[in-house]
Amino acid sequence: MTNLTQDQLAGRWHMSPRTLEQWRWLGKGPVFLKIGARVLYPEDRIEQYEATQLCQNTSGPLTSEDA
Repeated sequence: MTNLTQDQLAGRWHMSPRTLEQWRWLGKGPVFLKIGARVLYPEDRIEQYEATQLCQNTSGPLTSEDA
């Protein structure tokens, strides 16, 4: 299993690492692994999360009927 750090995932998504910190605090975004102070994101869970964020229009994510 490949894991990405917060900085690696932020780079992948072209966003600030602080956004990921805020998402974790709010319970948003992909699940993560926390060992001590280290936060890692399993790549398979990132891909699952990305799949749930696919949109057809600006109204929101695709429904099962759209996929």
